[in-house]
Amino acid sequence: MWFKNLQTYRLPAGWEITANQMETQLARHVFQRCGSMDMQSRGWISPRKDENLVFSQNQQFLIAMGTEQKLLPSTVVNQIANERIAEIEEQQGYKLGRKQSREIKENVTDELLPRAFSRRSTTFVWIDPVNGWLIVDAANAAKSEEVQKLLFDSLDDLPLSLLKTQQSPTSAMTTWLATGEAPAGFTIDRDCVLQAPNEEKATVRYSRHPLDVEEIRAHLAEGKTATRLALTWNDRISFALNEQLQVKQLSFLDIIKEEAESQAETAEEQFAADFALMTGELSPLLHDLVSALGGEQEKI
Repeated sequence: MWFKNLQTYRLPAGWEITANQMETQLARHVFQRCGSMDMQSRGWISPRKDENLVFSQNQQFLIAMGTEQKLLPSTVVNQIANERIAEIEEQQGYKLGRKQSREIKENVTDELLPRAFSRRSTTFVWIDPVNGWLIVDAANAAKSEEVQKLLFDSLDDLPLSLLKTQQSPTSAMTTWLATGEAPAGFTIDRDCVLQAPNEEKATVRYSRHPLDVEEIRAHLAEGKTATRLALTWNDRISFALNEQLQVKQLSFLDIIKEEAESQAETAEEQFAADFALMTGELSPLLHDLVSALGGEQEKI
């Protein structure tokens, strides 16, 4: 349940919902497994694998989107379809048109789909009405948008907007690297990505490499900017920030997880302790990160 990525959205001050209200509204779109002819299915599942769709604690909510996707590689479909097309062309003595070939591929897909293997995944969402955060633990924007769409379909009122800061992450990260000074509460780690602003987008990646060296400053002097930078916050959480204000590779240092383990005796208590400590750490991290980027943009 410990989040590894933060796709960050903002909720306006005064937005409220109870756990019961959320439970009722999410129940309209409970996860159902793929039917025989479905390529994909998504819906809400229990975040702690019980009968509840919402885990609520200290005015914080945890929900989870379940996704099932059929695995039907296009190479397999094309191979079988091409064999059938070749047989028909040999029998008839002429090539099939695009429409006929497309119909054969569609028929092959329909035949194979009921027998295809499926893959299931879970995406967690943390909702913090107190501080106005909605956080999706998704590695990419596409998965986050799937969650957002399902949320809009499920909840009656969700005035959601992407987090935007006064200073762009790229500008801030480039300055931090150039000066060798991270903002208060943060330290610069040993990974970064530098990219040229021209059409070629020449890219240099550093991994487990000192970043306070002349080589880095030379790239910056040439006009490259930082599009990804590894940071640690208060010696408690390490992560990578990218140019889209996405937090990646989130890692809670061992001391935090040890605190959670010391507070729990059962699996239920462990889940609650993990969630309490995670949200208790992430709220101030997000506050400090937004401050380091000049604060939030005012909504027009």
